[in-house]
Amino acid sequence: MTPDRRQFLRAASSAFAALAAAGCAARGGGLAALPVGDGYGAPVPDPAGLMDLPPGFSYRVLSSLGDAMDDGGTVPDAADGMGCFDIGNGELALVRNHELSPNQDGGGVMGRAYDTVARSLIPLPGGTTTLVLDARTLAVKRQFRSLAGTIRNCAGGITPWGSWLTCEENVTRANGRVNKDHGYVFEVPATAAGLVDPVPLTAMGRFNHEAACVDPSSGIVYLTEDREDGLLYRFIPTRPGELARGGTLQALVVQGVADTRNWDMVSMTQGRPLAGTWVSLDNPEAPEDDLRQRGAAAGAALFARGEGIWMGEGEFYFTATSGGAARQGQVFRLRPTLHGPDAIDLFYESPAMAEYSFGDNLTIAPDGELFVCEDQYQDDHVNHLRGLTRDGRSYAFARLLVQSETAGACFSPDGHTLFVNVYSPAKTLAITGPWKWL
Repeated sequence: MTPDRRQFLRAASSAFAALAAAGCAARGGGLAALPVGDGYGAPVPDPAGLMDLPPGFSYRVLSSLGDAMDDGGTVPDAADGMGCFDIGNGELALVRNHELSPNQDGGGVMGRAYDTVARSLIPLPGGTTTLVLDARTLAVKRQFRSLAGTIRNCAGGITPWGSWLTCEENVTRANGRVNKDHGYVFEVPATAAGLVDPVPLTAMGRFNHEAACVDPSSGIVYLTEDREDGLLYRFIPTRPGELARGGTLQALVVQGVADTRNWDMVSMTQGRPLAGTWVSLDNPEAPEDDLRQRGAAAGAALFARGEGIWMGEGEFYFTATSGGAARQGQVFRLRPTLHGPDAIDLFYESPAMAEYSFGDNLTIAPDGELFVCEDQYQDDHVNHLRGLTRDGRSYAFARLLVQSETAGACFSPDGHTLFVNVYSPAKTLAITGPWKWL
């Protein structure tokens, strides 16, 4: 057991401070709350034709598809969810997902892997890469594969003990082409120096995983499911901070609401909190991929493609990508309680594609506003990095100028830098400028 993990187990109640130090900055983090604003001004055209940003902001490309890595491989494509960690010695680590399927190029990954293409024994291309940065200059000191042999690692989440939970958005079973079942969460320590031992956290469920966040006061992990009829899950570990030891998987029941999607009728109205309770699920490995059906039959509420999720101070937010009457996306907020029901409310619902469309990954800025990555490819839609004010109003922060999606948004622990991925061709950017809290 690492010292970080022992410290978490001794003092879970103080782990929010560790969360801010171990991962991307969340609401609070020692920074005073600021009045609600209306954004940063209209994005200014980028001469390089990649990403428009507000006045005074700039980006720097840290890593791109095909760049040589220090382990002999090259940077793979499909850069998705990402977490940022202070790993000491003046260094930051970005652990970055790659949402790759078995027929795609993994950048020449070789070595320890969860699964391989059955006949060739070549590791499956999904997994994570890690970029180690100089915390002051943001220069890349090294980058390498840190998890191999998985399928479609879409999003994930940081932990208070300094690791990244990377989630497979795929439920392929061993079938002669691949050797093992998929649909799991894996843990990657931010301090890993190379490929980690790939241990599937099977008790956290086998389903179309998207993202995860950890409540530092309890060690409970909350999980989203990217399905049109998905659920919101929580995993109560047998021992907080030691997820491989197992635990209990549950699904959220919303008082009086079986369907939060607002497609055919409005059941969730913005700003009206409802009680949330939890129903336990047996057989979490679900060989028939039926967790969501069994959960719904037990009263769990449906969500429209749960994707990004991020823990703040005493509350977390998560996206439902195609929810809402306009089917352009919703953002929910849940406030866990130690005793009694939790409180869940619809924080935001998009009225139209032009305002906010298909929000996916999200993060919480040091002033409590949200930054949400759009993932929309219909009608040549231009994807944005959207801001959501603390009272639930949307604004365009950045505009992506290539036909791709923004992904993996997260802040450096000091709040000076917003890291974000361009999904494909993969790029990782560092954005700096006149943030409201600086």
